[in-house]
Amino acid sequence: MLMRYLSAPIQADLQKKMVFLGGPRQVGKTTLAQGLIHDFYDGHPAYLNWDSGPDRKKIKNREWPNAEQLIVLDEVHKAKTWRNMVKGFYDTLKNTHSFLITGSARLDHFRKGGDSLLGRYHYYRLHPYSVAELGYKKDCLKNLMNFGGFPEPYTEADPRNLRRWHNQRLDRLIRTDLRDWEDVKDMEKIFALAEELPNRVGSPLSIASLARDIEADFKTIKRWLGILSSLYYSFSIPPFGSAKIRAVKKEQKLYLWDWSQVESPGIRFENLVASHLLKYCHYQEDVEGHRMELRYLRDTDKREIDFVVLKNKKPVFAVECKHGGSSVSPHLFYFRDRTAIPRFYQVHLGTQSRQVDDQISVMPFEAFSKEVGLQ
Repeated sequence: MLMRYLSAPIQADLQKKMVFLGGPRQVGKTTLAQGLIHDFYDGHPAYLNWDSGPDRKKIKNREWPNAEQLIVLDEVHKAKTWRNMVKGFYDTLKNTHSFLITGSARLDHFRKGGDSLLGRYHYYRLHPYSVAELGYKKDCLKNLMNFGGFPEPYTEADPRNLRRWHNQRLDRLIRTDLRDWEDVKDMEKIFALAEELPNRVGSPLSIASLARDIEADFKTIKRWLGILSSLYYSFSIPPFGSAKIRAVKKEQKLYLWDWSQVESPGIRFENLVASHLLKYCHYQEDVEGHRMELRYLRDTDKREIDFVVLKNKKPVFAVECKHGGSSVSPHLFYFRDRTAIPRFYQVHLGTQSRQVDDQISVMPFEAFSKEVGLQ
């Protein structure tokens, strides 16, 4: 079994505080958590899932083994008073037990508010597999392109199973996770929105256009997009730049956590790169404590570079994706001369590398991943 990239940092932080582990459904949170329990086996009393009736009763009554230092509470965020409950666990038992709280959207959602758990936990976001986490094994990038980075479809590597997995995941996300989030009456339109989003990947997102296509009002679509983002179905990145280069200011670009849903090979590659960069940013935030931002660069004349990564408010590098072809995008030169971005990369799925000048490099995506230290 692959040891996930967050296992060691989580183990270290559990010695000091609670750890919250969030991320999309079926990304491997439960497997990672169970792997941290000493001598784990199916039915281990140190792992308790709120969705199980007997486990729920044990959680409420604090019925877990005193000899086990680590207690894993899965899906406990579904309890209405879960924050006060785990606060009580930690405050009274922190000298004898460590607590790992796993879940999906609500862990990330509630951490943004001023809740009573402040200062008592570290928060991690678990991402799908990446070329770095897979050790740059032969054909791993090809398989990631074809089957995405979620453990089950990636491991099975079967197109039929991937299609079935897509359908089941979306159904569970909408009918189960979303119902836990809020009471939405028009489920069919949310399904329609989720199924439409793969067609909007990589382009400036028009909520007004979505509202017309889905036949719902602007505010409703905007709220639903926020919910789907909080459920780790999609994510958006804002523009970067200033008036000096006449950069666009409001239009966001949307991507999916599961890039295998995108049909166009070029756009799928761009989404894969976006996901790898977001994983890098979240790792730098959650583990190293840096303030990270993932953005894109576009001006009013439609010159564009796909991604810009910022660390502590300063641009670190920019990335342009080219699925095929070796010609260097002229936009790299244009923005090199007009911004403070120190490094520009054009990445592709080929094998050739070229150093254009001291700021611009063209290279295979795997070589880029190694050079900048993606996770």
